[in-house]
Amino acid sequence: MEITEKTVVVTGGAAGIGKALCERFAQEDAKHVIVVDRAIDQAESVAKHIGGTAIKCDVSDENQIIALIDEVEDRLGPIDLFCSNAGIAPLDTKVGNATSSTNADWERCWGINVMAHVYAARALLPRMIARDGGYFLHTISAAGLLSQIDGAVYSTTKHAAIGFAESLAITHRAQGIRVSALCPQGVDTPLLKAMPTGPQMGDGVLSAETVAQCVIEGLYDERFLILPHKIVNDYMKRKTQDYDRWIAGMVKLRTHLHA
Repeated sequence: MEITEKTVVVTGGAAGIGKALCERFAQEDAKHVIVVDRAIDQAESVAKHIGGTAIKCDVSDENQIIALIDEVEDRLGPIDLFCSNAGIAPLDTKVGNATSSTNADWERCWGINVMAHVYAARALLPRMIARDGGYFLHTISAAGLLSQIDGAVYSTTKHAAIGFAESLAITHRAQGIRVSALCPQGVDTPLLKAMPTGPQMGDGVLSAETVAQCVIEGLYDERFLILPHKIVNDYMKRKTQDYDRWIAGMVKLRTHLHA
C-alpha cells in the first residue's frame, strides 16, 4: 500500500509512535491525516504542524470510535488506512505477583489494547468491504509475540491483540482487507520513559521516526508483521522451537534484573 492520496486515521496520534506516524504519512503526501487522541490540545498541535485534522476520542469507548469514523467519512471521505495505535503499558502492581493488578487495571488495559482494535474493525469492515478493500495497522508490541517481565496485564492484552489481528487478516483477506501488526521493542517515547529499565531496552532503543519509516516499508510490502527490531524474529523462532528452554531463559533474565 502506498500512502499517497490516502485518508489515514491514527489513534494515539498526539505523541510517541503515533505522532511520528502522522508526520511520516504527511511526508508521504497522504490526502488526509486525522490525528486522534484524548489529549486534544496536543493532537491539534500535531495536526496544525502537518496540515491534518485533530479529533478527540477515547478509544476504549465503542460509541466514540463509531462517532469518530462517521465524522471522518462524512467530512473527509472514505478511510483507507486505520491505525489503531493508542495503547497503555501497566506493570504488575506488586513486583513478583503476576495476579496483583486490579480488575480495573485489567479492564482498562483490555479496553485500550484489545477492544479498541475490535471496535474500529467492527465499524469499518462493512464499509471497506463494500469499497473492495481497506487497511488496518495495529500497533501492538514485541511483548505480544514474546512476553513482558513483570507486566502480566500488558503481556496478556498484547498477545490477545496479536490473536485478533491474525483473525482479521485470515478471515477478510479475500475481501480486500489487509492487516499489519507493528511489534517493536524499546522505542524512545513517553510510554517507554515511564517504565523501569528492563529487557525491552536491551536490544537498543529506536526513535519513533525510525519506527515510522519501518511502517512505511511494511505497508508498502503489505507485511503482516512489521518488526523494527529484527532480533525479535530470532527470539520468536527460539521460543517456538523450545518453549520450556525459552521460559527458563526468561526466568533467568528476570532473576538477573532483580538481583
